[in-house]
Amino acid sequence: MNEMLAQAPPFTEPHVAPNQWAYIRDALKQGKLDGNGPYTQRAAAFIRRVTEASAVLLTPSCTHALEMSAIALDLEPGDEVIVPAFSYAPTASAFALRGARLVFVDCHADTLNVRADHIEAAITDRTRAIVVLHYAGVPCEMTPILEVARRHGLAVVEDSAQAFGSTYRGRPTGSFGRFAALSFHATKNVHCAKGGALLVNDPADLDRARVIQDRGTDRYLYFQGLVDEYQWVDLGSSYILNEVLAALLAAQLETFDEVQARRHRHWRTYDTALPEWAAQHGVQTPHVPPHTTHSAHVYYLILPTEKAKTALLDHLARRNLTATIHYLALHDTPAGRRFGRCGPLGCEVAADLPRRLIRLPMHAGMDPNYQLRVIDAITAFVP
Repeated sequence: MNEMLAQAPPFTEPHVAPNQWAYIRDALKQGKLDGNGPYTQRAAAFIRRVTEASAVLLTPSCTHALEMSAIALDLEPGDEVIVPAFSYAPTASAFALRGARLVFVDCHADTLNVRADHIEAAITDRTRAIVVLHYAGVPCEMTPILEVARRHGLAVVEDSAQAFGSTYRGRPTGSFGRFAALSFHATKNVHCAKGGALLVNDPADLDRARVIQDRGTDRYLYFQGLVDEYQWVDLGSSYILNEVLAALLAAQLETFDEVQARRHRHWRTYDTALPEWAAQHGVQTPHVPPHTTHSAHVYYLILPTEKAKTALLDHLARRNLTATIHYLALHDTPAGRRFGRCGPLGCEVAADLPRRLIRLPMHAGMDPNYQLRVIDAITAFVP
């Protein structure tokens, strides 16, 4: 089985944009390599158009963008931050790094996104912020979440790592929270090998975010000719994406519409072929609410039992086909238990999902014939 898996086509494959090598060579030739050059500005402008954010700061990763938001929120030891239990580690660790206590809350069983009622039940007088993740690129129900945040005077941070280009009620994901974080990791729809962006939606936060991004200094004022020398003025770190990777990202973003069209075709192929089989065997397929659009980042199946999940993965591997699991619920991990706790309504759905969920191959360059092989193998499987 391991030998077959090693020979199987990749689960995901980084997209290659036509102009990426030319842009990288040009960035190297220009010599401004430490960031905030012309390719940074080009990529940031494109992201801003898609997300409608007030400002976009490119970062070395989505993790770094989340860490920047945690610094900007002035979190202190003893503060609490509500985070989704079903998410990737940085959604939580970025805030634990500032000393905040994490409170994990459960997700909806259909979209796998965090529940507003569980968020509200978890709020205490120590709560400072709410973090949401748009799982698989399907937006969270932002209207009730924002209403909870408004009633309690809390900041909202969107982890939009999987949702670049998604919309909720006609509005882009990443435009709802005080801050949002994007990922341009090689596994994402468009990428720069490893990168991210912080979306700043309140203009009042922008100057401080720039300081945080550049090691806590006001160097951006120096480069604008507004001060004769720059100095250390706040907490921060080296959160600027270098210009070579910004050039790669700019080239990728130029192909964003084409990439999304391809991925949506693959997603629809799965979603046309699999639901009938799924309904017959108690398997859950992705749910996309009618008032949302999604990024076609993930197509997943939730099997009726853990035994069925394992059997399906083995069934695909024997046919030289690749599928994979996703992350464990955060509250069930060693760090989750160390740095947080579940909210009062529990995290039962999130705890159960990793036992039964698998993701199917998905990338813009996927061979349609390979996808049909995957579909044929799945529909021949009986849990």
